[in-house]
Amino acid sequence: MTDAFPPPPSGPDIPVTEAELHAYADRQLTAERSAEVAAWLARRPDEAARVRAWEYQKRELRGLFDPVLDEAVPATLRRRARGGAGWRRAGLAAAAGLVLALAAGGTGWALRGAQDAAPLAAAQAAANDFAARAAIAHTVYTPEIKRPVEVDGAHEDQLVTWLSKRMGAPMKAPHLQSLGYELEGGRLLPGDRGPVAQFMYRDAAFHRLTLYVSNEKPSPATHGLANADLRAGDAPRVDTAFRFVSEGPVNVFWWMDGPFRYAITAAADRAALTQVSAEVYRQLEPQRP
Repeated sequence: MTDAFPPPPSGPDIPVTEAELHAYADRQLTAERSAEVAAWLARRPDEAARVRAWEYQKRELRGLFDPVLDEAVPATLRRRARGGAGWRRAGLAAAAGLVLALAAGGTGWALRGAQDAAPLAAAQAAANDFAARAAIAHTVYTPEIKRPVEVDGAHEDQLVTWLSKRMGAPMKAPHLQSLGYELEGGRLLPGDRGPVAQFMYRDAAFHRLTLYVSNEKPSPATHGLANADLRAGDAPRVDTAFRFVSEGPVNVFWWMDGPFRYAITAAADRAALTQVSAEVYRQLEPQRP
């Protein structure tokens, strides 16, 4: 059982730390300290908005995955569990193969022998993490009404200059009016190994779409994707692959290009995301070395 987050050495004048904000969102503070943090947040609307975003994210993730806890164990697995040692060995072998197949995300990866299975699985895990982070960022910020972005689309030049400086590389906000999407603005987010830029768009029906851009140094495992044949649909062909994955209520179309990784996320189907991704790729192509 997780203990309550320990209280600070004295009262409300002690600064509220980042760890305490997370503990507050997770309901792990003592009742007394929780009240003090609530009062502190009441005087700081920006910090309060961050905490609400974390809480919203937790609710969304629980909504996605909690129902799985109540699912019955499949009958085939129950039968194999009752079988002898030979069945158990066969079941374990089948489960191991299934894990590797599922890790491919439905993109046509084939097992290439025992010597290749571990590197491919590691590379896929790293890739799926990027897509999942893009989906979570989309899910957290697109429902916001008042402050979905840090810099709005009316100040595109300022947005691009600011993000370029913070990312340490030239950024560009693709124009998607031809596809029915207007730039709403953007924000800077923490990534796995550095900052990440998020550009947000919306159509006439207020459906939102986000472009998630990272130039973080990829993990060694991710390099294994560079030579994998993962191209999807009629997306443009590049040295590294275009990938389509479903992340709960949204879909993600993502690709790597040199030091950059890009993810288009929306509650839209594969055909629509392929079209948007092709247009984004076309507009960003002159930037590539």
